[in-house]
Amino acid sequence: MLQKMKRMGSYLIIIVLLPYIITVFLNGPTVKTSANVDEEVITVENEGKEIEMSIEEYCIGRLAKEIPADYNGEALKAQAVLVRTTVYGQILEAGSSTVLPDEFWTTEEMRKEWGAGKYSGNYDKLKSAWEETDGQVLMYGGAPANVPYCRLTNGSTRDGAEVLGSEEYPYLKIKECPLDIEAKEQMQTIILDEMEVQVTAVDTAGYVLSVQAGEETVNGEEFRKTYGLASSCFTLQNYDGKLRITTRGVGHGLGMSQYTANRMAKDGSGFDEILAYFFEGTELKEVTDIVRDTE
Repeated sequence: MLQKMKRMGSYLIIIVLLPYIITVFLNGPTVKTSANVDEEVITVENEGKEIEMSIEEYCIGRLAKEIPADYNGEALKAQAVLVRTTVYGQILEAGSSTVLPDEFWTTEEMRKEWGAGKYSGNYDKLKSAWEETDGQVLMYGGAPANVPYCRLTNGSTRDGAEVLGSEEYPYLKIKECPLDIEAKEQMQTIILDEMEVQVTAVDTAGYVLSVQAGEETVNGEEFRKTYGLASSCFTLQNYDGKLRITTRGVGHGLGMSQYTANRMAKDGSGFDEILAYFFEGTELKEVTDIVRDTE
């Protein structure tokens, strides 16, 4: 009787473990999912120091810094896909030991920026956007796509070939964003001391490609960052000993307009439709497919 019970116990163990044994035989001892890939620890730069944190924690921190938390959930999901695509693209290019330099908010910074009353709700919205996109990235030609974004365009996005000087990104096309023109931040003006400066080239969308300052020529984005301009779409006017700079839009104007993404989401578009509009020709894929291909 005792021997019979031992045999029955052995059979039960085999039955319980059989699915795992088959899985290991077919896929190897470790099966990566989107969830446990995002739990992997990476090294990031924060205030001049290198710290370790999970990919999920880092990316939620980037979402917090990069897009208003009160935006529609589908717009937040679209941004989550862009963040994930960028991060895994960096890891694939430089290796898992790379230090990721892009800025993000820590939980302490989120509390400071949002206030204690909004922290929990905002964080939960961003975490949901991250989890509900479930490891999805944008791919083009078998590799993570280049997925820039801006807060607000001057009415249309820019052509990638003109801005980047390369035909490698045919999915970065001029896309109309007429609702951006209605935003209250659309036009901004700053006044500087008068200087010898003029715009020497603009692209098809009206963004500045180059500026001549004295005898030096700089690109429009460099000029924007130097003088803290809201946008790379700007005009210059010297008058009464001052330089008047008027900008349109917020950011460099390339890739996805977050403002239009939010308006599209409010009108019923899903995050996949938003991404298909701004990055025409790319495909949504699982990040586990990328990880598996590199093993």
